[in-house]
Amino acid sequence: MTAASLPPEGLPGLDARWSRVVRVPGRGIDEGMTRGWHCLDTAAVLEEAGAEIVGTILAVHGNPTWSYLWRHVAAATVRAAEAGAPAWRVVAVDQLEMGWSERTGLHRPLTQRVADLAALTDAIRLDGPVVTLGHDWGGVVSMSWAVDHPESLAGVMLLNTAIHHPEGVPIPAPLRLAGARGMLAASTVGTTAFLDTTLALATPALEPAVRAAYRAPYDSAARRGGIGGFVADIPVDARHESHAELARIADGIARLDVPALMLWGPRDPIFSDRYLDDLVDRLPHADVHRFEGASHLVAEDRPIAEAIVAWLADGAVGSGGAGSDAAAPDAAPHGGARSRASPVATDATHATDAFTPIWHGLDARRDDDAIAVIDMAGGDGRPPREVSWRMLDDRVRRIAAGLSSMGVQRGDRVSLLVPPGPTLTAALYACLRIGAVVVVADAGLGVRGLTRAVRGAWPDVVIGEVPGLAAARALGWPGLRVSARRLPAAAAAALGVACSLGDVAALGADAPLPAAPGPDDEAAILFTSGSTGPAKGVVYRHRQLSALRDVLAEHFAITRDTGLVTGFAPFALLGPALGTRSATPDMDVSSPRTLTARAVAAAVRASEGSIVFLSPAAILNVVATAGALTDADRADLATVRTFLSTGAPVSPELLASALALMPNATPHTPYGMTECLLVTDVTLDGILAAATQPDAGVCVGTPIGANRVLVSALDADGVASGAPSDEPGVLGEIVVSAPHLKQGYDRLALTDRAAERATPLAPLPTHPLPEEGAQPDPPLPEEEAQRPSRRARWHRTGDVGHLDAQGRLWVEGRLPHVLVTADGPVAPVGAEQDVERVPAVRRAAVVGVGPQGLQQAVAVVEVHEGVTRAGLAEAALAADVRAATAQPIVAVLAVPSLPTDIRHNSKIDRTRLSAWADRLLAGERVGAP
Repeated sequence: MTAASLPPEGLPGLDARWSRVVRVPGRGIDEGMTRGWHCLDTAAVLEEAGAEIVGTILAVHGNPTWSYLWRHVAAATVRAAEAGAPAWRVVAVDQLEMGWSERTGLHRPLTQRVADLAALTDAIRLDGPVVTLGHDWGGVVSMSWAVDHPESLAGVMLLNTAIHHPEGVPIPAPLRLAGARGMLAASTVGTTAFLDTTLALATPALEPAVRAAYRAPYDSAARRGGIGGFVADIPVDARHESHAELARIADGIARLDVPALMLWGPRDPIFSDRYLDDLVDRLPHADVHRFEGASHLVAEDRPIAEAIVAWLADGAVGSGGAGSDAAAPDAAPHGGARSRASPVATDATHATDAFTPIWHGLDARRDDDAIAVIDMAGGDGRPPREVSWRMLDDRVRRIAAGLSSMGVQRGDRVSLLVPPGPTLTAALYACLRIGAVVVVADAGLGVRGLTRAVRGAWPDVVIGEVPGLAAARALGWPGLRVSARRLPAAAAAALGVACSLGDVAALGADAPLPAAPGPDDEAAILFTSGSTGPAKGVVYRHRQLSALRDVLAEHFAITRDTGLVTGFAPFALLGPALGTRSATPDMDVSSPRTLTARAVAAAVRASEGSIVFLSPAAILNVVATAGALTDADRADLATVRTFLSTGAPVSPELLASALALMPNATPHTPYGMTECLLVTDVTLDGILAAATQPDAGVCVGTPIGANRVLVSALDADGVASGAPSDEPGVLGEIVVSAPHLKQGYDRLALTDRAAERATPLAPLPTHPLPEEGAQPDPPLPEEEAQRPSRRARWHRTGDVGHLDAQGRLWVEGRLPHVLVTADGPVAPVGAEQDVERVPAVRRAAVVGVGPQGLQQAVAVVEVHEGVTRAGLAEAALAADVRAATAQPIVAVLAVPSLPTDIRHNSKIDRTRLSAWADRLLAGERVGAP
């Protein structure tokens, strides 16, 4: 037995004033004895600073760490209190046998550790409000305290942990290895192998001094017994002595109604997203944030302390005691937490709007034998695949009822790994009809990006074609697997397929449909392109999908006879929602440059489509292959009346080239993003008219319908810190609001909070004139106008630009690509447009090199011909480039091709170019960017 002690002084980040040893009357196997606990306690420091403590964070470490894990949380809460924020005391314990607490030498199963922590909190007279915080096994122990002390509980916070392990699934391999007979003592107690392996999981690697601090309490086998004890206490099955207690805690968690925060490292080889998904099911109201790239030691990998302080400061947890108003059921969860019931609407603007389900257009034509969906894929002479409205509706209903009969229920997630066409359309609307949440991540993300997206969403069901199912099998994607088409038994077994979509439809042939979801149930998770970082899952509720349908129909005058040709994946599924036929051209939708002019003409002919949606990269190839068009093809294209390109900026020259192929169409280039698919719109005539103005950037027109656009001005450091406004000529971050604006990001609570902090604080611009006969909105009182708007939700887009005097929006680049020079922030697009006027230049990117605040502009150009290797441009070309723009250019680099994003193949990767140019100009030998 070894007594408790204080840790040595000088450990990085650890304030010696926090450490104390507490003598605690024992319970259970310690009954009649007193045990010594070491803990970090910031109470004395806060009191010395004169701060009034509003609550306590009770933090419990896991195995094989100690309270040192929470040093950043302690420091951040003290700093916040000293700055005037509500003061939260931190009590971070070293569990018995661990850290600097007493070594009793006794076996301490989970029930005993639960009793231990309760004894400690009683000894220090800890009362409410308390927010628990736990990691690893400390997550389980902390949640036991939460379940057993509801009168004091104000909230719960969890880092990577597990509260339940599914039957029949082996525990994670590292734990199996550590706990194997003959290995347990050697790997956990006799050597430091388990400790070293855990510390090695940090990404980035721990500093040597920090690693040494974690190792300090475990410098001998005698002090490592608790490490082995924790591993031995993992309840691998129902026969284990701790299984019943773990089950009790897991059941109790599902009854908690306090605010909850989960901060997760997805690369954890032990506590994977499987365990996060289980916790989300138990606490569906939780704020969830997955730190992409972080691993098991997420508290070391990412700034979780700042996240915790912000969460508390934002009012997620009331400071007035347990059960405060902050836990009210209408508090909207951030981060796309799964909910199986309709929450109270959080958007006062649209909460009372009439709601028509997204599948209404399909219902309305269920007895119609006209063609609904046309799949042109094949390209080998096969006729297009055509599906009537009657057939599509029947298929949707059968699949919906079949999925429901299989146990798929409202809120369950279904990943669709099927290319656009009738099969995907039927599966998608079937899921929407029963309230299952469709997860749509297209193959353009690449294998790595697609894996990250699917695992992050953690679907309950995967419906896919063979390539998607093979990837799911090989890469360990979650979910019950359903094949889009019937497979031979051997192939189905090899892919782990439970059944085919045909089997599902057969099951639903005579089964009833469940109750339809409500407008505020989650409907879909759509993934961003990943062009500015890991792809994010964007959560849409049914109300927002229906609003998107409505704004499309109204703005572009879409009727049942319109007909759509959709070569752009996000819009390829909207035909049935709009009640009009749709055709997908013969192309690989994950590679837009595979679309040809003849394929577009064939799709227009087959669908009699008068509206064509294409991505910018697709247009490039359509124009490039126009020479193959026949007279009949050109006649078909002449019937198109509206042509849209969205997803990235499109030059007037490219739009004009497309117009030459569709001479009777009005070219539109709407501006939007996955988070809000249509924000503004401009026609080619509008772009040409705007080109007479001196504004820099790409004119993307004026807001559509009830949409709103404001700009948050950039300060000298390139930060969007200005109050969002509609003042003309101000360079800043673009802020948008719309009825169809996304609900949030899936399991990215911190990203949500950052994106919504731009809610206008300045007086709001004048509302548009109401429709004739309608009553105008009453003017906002001055004090209401100065507060965050209660009338609409807003989104920070990450794009920079400005509004002009006519209310038109000009996009000038992405916020991360702004050059912060000695003269202030500079957006790249204006200078790039100047450079692209040089005859030899095909495309250009202007990027910054050097330190922030002193960055210099470098032009990287892709020329029409003559460049086979990347490097400094020829003197004549460099001179032409410098002469073309008023922006000082310190270097001109020429490349065979500019790197672009993986989905649209059209957004230039300026971040990559900047790093490449910096290395090249520093004298490094580098290849093409």
